Formats: sequence, structure tokens, C-alpha cells
Amino acid sequence: MEKNTFQVDIRVYYEDTDAGGVVYYANYLRYFERARTEFLRAAGIDAAEWAQKARIEFAVADAKVYYKAPAKLGDMLSVEANIEESGGAYMVFGYAVRLKESGRLLVEGSTKLVCLGENFKPRRIPGEISEALAQFIRR
Repeated sequence: MEKNTFQVDIRVYYEDTDAGGVVYYANYLRYFERARTEFLRAAGIDAAEWAQKARIEFAVADAKVYYKAPAKLGDMLSVEANIEESGGAYMVFGYAVRLKESGRLLVEGSTKLVCLGENFKPRRIPGEISEALAQFIRR
């Protein structure tokens, strides 16, 4: 795991799986969300606080998921998140989902988040947030 990567461990529960006992494909987006939320929290950014304080929201404008192998009921996963790119009004997060014990890569993906103002139109990411995240952007 690289230094600019944040990791969260997630166990696969019955509710995460489909009839075949593997993680339902859309649930990987939930895992991405958990890793991203904890990443931001660790960087000192509370999305709910910023929504009230600066009247901004971060919306997912694009999501990509690449499936390599399935996770199964009971598996312990390591979900890694990093910031791959950042612009005036957006950030792109990258993700890797691995089996915690072996490190085997199961899923990769990315999400592009756009900063929206009160009118739900794109606006610049506040300077405090950009500064807090600058150290984590992959170069």
C-alpha cells in the first residue's frame, strides 16, 4: 500500500451477497463510499459539517468498477482509497479491493466527485478542503 493510500477493512456479511454467495456487484460501490468517507474523515474533513457550513455537497458524477475476482461471504476485505486527480471543482478517487489475508486484487475502480453549491451547480472546492487533501494527491 502506498503512503498516500487510506485503507479500511470490511467483512463480507450475508446482506452483501447475492443468491450465489458472492458479493453483489453494486455493493462494491458501497465499499468505495465507506473507504472514501473514512479517508476524508482521517484528513479532517467532515462532509456533513461542510454541507451546513459552506452549503456544499460532493456528488458522484462518474463511477467505474472493474471486477477481477469475486469476494465471498465471510471474507475480510481491505479497501484502499486514494486521490488520483484533483481540479478546481472535482476530485477523482481510485480504489482497490483486496482479500486482506492474501492481498489478492478483486476489484479496482474510481469515482469522480464534483463539488456543488446551493443551486446544485459546480463550484470550486473550498480552499480549506483542497489544502487538507493536497498532501494525499498521487503525483
